[in-house]
Amino acid sequence: MSRIPDVFIDGQPATPDDLTHVALVNYGAYTSFRVEQGGARGLDLHLARLEAEAVELFGKPVGETRLRDLMREAAAGRDSCWLRVSLFSPEISPRTPDWRGRPRVMIAVSPSPPPLADSVRLQVQTHARDAPHLKHVATFGLIRARRLARAAGFDDAVFVDVEGKVSEGSLWNIGFIAGDDVVWPQAPMLAGVAQALVQRGLGPVGLTGRVEPVHVQDLRRFDAAFICNSATPACAVAAIGDLAFAPARGLIERLGAAWASNPAQPI
Repeated sequence: MSRIPDVFIDGQPATPDDLTHVALVNYGAYTSFRVEQGGARGLDLHLARLEAEAVELFGKPVGETRLRDLMREAAAGRDSCWLRVSLFSPEISPRTPDWRGRPRVMIAVSPSPPPLADSVRLQVQTHARDAPHLKHVATFGLIRARRLARAAGFDDAVFVDVEGKVSEGSLWNIGFIAGDDVVWPQAPMLAGVAQALVQRGLGPVGLTGRVEPVHVQDLRRFDAAFICNSATPACAVAAIGDLAFAPARGLIERLGAAWASNPAQPI
């Protein structure tokens, strides 16, 4: 069994009352990332995500200084750890949805998870997350999608709309490679931090990146595909449905190097 994370709310150990509300009301948002030696890659993007989510979902920002202070306190004394920084309000529930104000900040601290996999086989599913631009806590659809994919003999699910346009996956963004070009799907989706870090580092590894619509019926034009999230900088896609991709270890290594070229930013 994995270790139970340490959980803090506004800098104090979480109380049973706080955790009861979080367990019963899944209105909120979060971001998660690895902390190493007091810093994190893409911290500016994680902070911007949290502030935008706070304003959209609750009405007021938390404030970058406060977020940094709470993150430092949670990670204190650890050389490496994983932070999940969540926003919620005990004032909001299905019967009382109208409250506006600065949300509370819950931080769970745990050991860094391993990458999702070395390669994955993806089932195509017609699905779209609610408010896909937000990294929100309503994860029922994502977990169900992964369960259905695994029950069908796949590792995970990639989402498309009713016209077959690719968006994202259950826990990750997806990219496609044609020659030396990385193509990111253009669709309603979460703009991932790992995706942005890979994009930032493409030039030094001899790759370029662009965004354009990608339809599942056109996937044969790509040489390779990969998934990425904060725990998995680049993981090869072995197949999408019945379409297999040739092994592309060299490309995956270059994508990993692109991600790693982004230095950790001090919290």
